Amino acid sequence: MRALIVVDVQNDFCEGGSLAVTGGAAVAASIKELLAGDHGYDLVVATRDHHVDPGPHFSDTPDYVDSWPPHCVAGTPGAELHPNLGSPEFAGVFDKGEYEAAYSGFEGRDSTLDVGLAEFLRSHAVTSVDVVGIATDHCVRATAADALAAGFDTTVLLDLTAAVTPASVPALVEEWEDAGIWVAPILGR
Repeated sequence: MRALIVVDVQNDFCEGGSLAVTGGAAVAASIKELLAGDHGYDLVVATRDHHVDPGPHFSDTPDYVDSWPPHCVAGTPGAELHPNLGSPEFAGVFDKGEYEAAYSGFEGRDSTLDVGLAEFLRSHAVTSVDVVGIATDHCVRATAADALAAGFDTTVLLDLTAAVTPASVPALVEEWEDAGIWVAPILGR
């Protein structure tokens, strides 16, 4: 069984949001296009930053390493999935970071299903995952690393990600490949 993990494709991480990543809205539209076709995934899930009071993760003077401007506050439009995604039927939406910094989707839980991401994937016999979303060099990076650590064969579909710092992506690709994470474009995986 193969799953697609759509990481943090939220309003605040796309153009016009409080922590916008260039290309975020285009990534959302491209993911929608992938999901509209015969994508071949057995399961599609999403993750969201969902901050209530994440402590020093929010700062009025952020360092953009450990602290960031307020973003994806629970109950605000910024925390919602971007409209360019359309209305895919996710098997689960895993919220993370309510009261602390959280980068990996594997730190999240689906509140309706009351389950964490790894447990949910295992309960559906998933053995491999493709990871897409925002941001390549932060939450996609952490989610892919945790997917591999949890025992899933892991691929990052690089064309369906957007990076905060695009210049960091070549080194990140090398890091992933050295760790055993596959990196692929959308097609030809």
